[in-house]
Amino acid sequence: IREGELEKRSDSLFQLWKKKLVVLTKDSLSLFPDGHKRAKGKELGFGSILKVDCVERTGKYIYFTIVTKDRKEIDFRCPDQSCWNASITMALIDFQNKRAIQDFKSR
Repeated sequence: IREGELEKRSDSLFQLWKKKLVVLTKDSLSLFPDGHKRAKGKELGFGSILKVDCVERTGKYIYFTIVTKDRKEIDFRCPDQSCWNASITMALIDFQNKRAIQDFKSR
């Protein structure tokens, strides 16, 4: 669906922002360190994501949080005009709707 750069807040003591290459598909959000897809990435499947939350705009960035089903919160920020939060939210809603339809049909 989309590919580009996002900043993720680290889990370390200092909570530094680190740039990640991000690939958004219809099923997941993949994060690659140092902007290279050839490095091993981390995949967040939409089946494990509960919601996109806490959207806040400042002058330069949009800050948002992805909440997983086990209640882990992952903080991101992107340049104000890039609207990554909206792209991820729409892809997640589409995934959840398709899953709900499949569940209904299987009953």
